[in-house]
Amino acid sequence: MHREPHLSQTSQTNAALFARRQAAIPRGVGHSHQIFIERGENAEIWDVEGRRFIDFAGGIAVLNTGHRHPAVIQAVKDQLDRYTHTCFQVVPYEPYVELAERINALAPGDFAKKTLFLTSGSEAVENAVKIARAATGRSGVICFSGGYHGRTLMTLAMTGKVAPYKTGFGPFPAEVFHAKFPNALYGVTVDESIASVEAIFKNDIEASRVAAIIIEPVQGEGGFTIAPAELLQRLRTLCDDHGILLVVDEIQTGAGRTGTWFAVEQSGVVPDLITMAKSMAGGFPISAVVGRADVMDAVGPGGLGGTYAGSPVACAAALAVLDVFEKENLLQRSRDVGERLTAGLKAMAARHACIGDVRGMGAMVAIELFKDGDLKQPDADLAKRITAEATVRGLILLTCGTYGNVIRILVPLTASDAVIDEGLAIMAACFDAVA
Repeated sequence: MHREPHLSQTSQTNAALFARRQAAIPRGVGHSHQIFIERGENAEIWDVEGRRFIDFAGGIAVLNTGHRHPAVIQAVKDQLDRYTHTCFQVVPYEPYVELAERINALAPGDFAKKTLFLTSGSEAVENAVKIARAATGRSGVICFSGGYHGRTLMTLAMTGKVAPYKTGFGPFPAEVFHAKFPNALYGVTVDESIASVEAIFKNDIEASRVAAIIIEPVQGEGGFTIAPAELLQRLRTLCDDHGILLVVDEIQTGAGRTGTWFAVEQSGVVPDLITMAKSMAGGFPISAVVGRADVMDAVGPGGLGGTYAGSPVACAAALAVLDVFEKENLLQRSRDVGERLTAGLKAMAARHACIGDVRGMGAMVAIELFKDGDLKQPDADLAKRITAEATVRGLILLTCGTYGNVIRILVPLTASDAVIDEGLAIMAACFDAVA
């Protein structure tokens, strides 16, 4: 499907480029890998030294349609020949409108919907809070432990993990509270999670002042922990009882990663607002808030927007991504990839006691590592050693989780079975070598 890549013609080395990076860029911008890409195609990349890597990271869930999908690239090229920017609030353009229409049709719920486009996931979450506050006349926001919602001060307040995201950046905006996220592996039940929400109503803020409860249907940075359908259903009821808006953060799960366009569809729950970003434009920056038309319209003219929000180039790319999902049946492919990954990882877990859990939804799959299989001893060091060894062997992996002991897989859905199997074989060799 993709063109054969040409290898680097430069004489650059990763070490030389990293030295330049250290001199020019703040150390606060971290790196999972000290390799510099020269070219990417589908689920493979080549670095500046000509080495090939299988990409199991997908730009942190941005490349569900792979590196440089031809349909996406062509749509962008066509858009570049027309116009690249006007600012939608100054001179609007059809791609924004068409994309909103298509996202509205995809979002769950048999009611009128509207969509706002922005540039980053943090912007989407922050605007969801603005919309919820405007619609309810309330201020409080309830989030969950282990959740990740972005890097702005508001979204950092909402993020349920201190290091490295929140360290040194406080104070944060007020009236943001954290409930417990259920996790069977660590003994946190749905009942305890709901009880923690109700405890917030008793101890911190009355329910009548809470604008929104926001939750990831599968926690991303939090370790690919899945929100049980029962939790989402009970949150929906609780929100209805108290006039609170339910907001689902689908920034990492959305755009088909979990086997449905939105992960929340699999619970049967219909949220009031959904945020999305990452993979919706195949590598081009765009984000969205989609939800009930009456809620979305609560903000007056001029209250929403942004200079680059809903870039025409990104809108064109996102429309192409939607077409690719339909033509290549990528929702089914996500489910198939997930089954393939899960089977391979469970085979590794059978040989290595350190793999305490294999979990996922669709092609959003992870393993959690523990010292000697003891679920009370998360092993972040082993996760680091495995990902480092994988890089040496030609595989890009990412870690995550509250304890840094989870290895997640976000391989493009367009990857061939052969490439996926090759990546799994490298992972298995890494465990054999260092676990």
